[in-house]
Amino acid sequence: MTGSALTSMWAWDNPVLPALDARGRAYQPASMSSLVRFCAARELSRVFIAAPWAADEGPVGSWFSAACSALRDTSVQVHPLGGDPGWLDRPSLAVTWALAAARSAGPPPDGSDLIVQLDVEPWTTPAWTSDRALVLDRWIAVLSLVRASTAIGVDVPWWLAHEPYRDGTVLDAVLPLATRVAVVAFSDHARGPSGIVSLAGPAVAAASATGLPFTVGVETDTADVAGGPQYTFCSAGPAALEEEAAWVRDAFGNLPGYEGVTVEHHRAWRRLLALDETG
Repeated sequence: MTGSALTSMWAWDNPVLPALDARGRAYQPASMSSLVRFCAARELSRVFIAAPWAADEGPVGSWFSAACSALRDTSVQVHPLGGDPGWLDRPSLAVTWALAAARSAGPPPDGSDLIVQLDVEPWTTPAWTSDRALVLDRWIAVLSLVRASTAIGVDVPWWLAHEPYRDGTVLDAVLPLATRVAVVAFSDHARGPSGIVSLAGPAVAAASATGLPFTVGVETDTADVAGGPQYTFCSAGPAALEEEAAWVRDAFGNLPGYEGVTVEHHRAWRRLLALDETG
């Protein structure tokens, strides 16, 4: 295969000034035209784009709707992205968020169902260490409730394929609810026992076997954010990111459902490429 193995990205920021909208992030490279240019330059086919609460209202909602439309006009698929640990206690809020995000994003031009991407991360909550079974029950309840209203994609860390839950694993419970998954396998190399291919392998095999489209997620943010330099390409640089992603493609590219490597995330990737510093 030729071309980059990097086919998609998570994008968490918006260009709206906080003075205009409290949800604003003031990140100008996320403006509609800049975002479209970046996706075209990287030849991306998909963006998981952060949808705020009430994504169909206010300046941030207007930006979100326009950005989704502009990306689709250049044949980039878009998925509203969001997740709030507070949804574990009030899952109906996740449905409210998803429906507003879907209204603002609008339907895909091919008439298919819009897929919202959920990144709730229950393992980041204090209760994860004290009552993991309850937290997982609540997470599955959130996914199930949103799934009853719209199709969902789910960000799934690789280790969920090994985490026990009920009569199987957490991943076993998630896959039947998902329309697509992003297998998160943060490492700064593809090969070896701690590499992306080895980490993601079981989750990728499970997703592929169930017929789900999937991508493999890699990190480009700082070592502090990632939890250590071994989890991110921040220090390794863009050439290493491309090279290791190509190894991931070589390992998984022939599996049914494989749709490339997803980069976490737009702002960090631009920083890795030195685009913001150079304009």
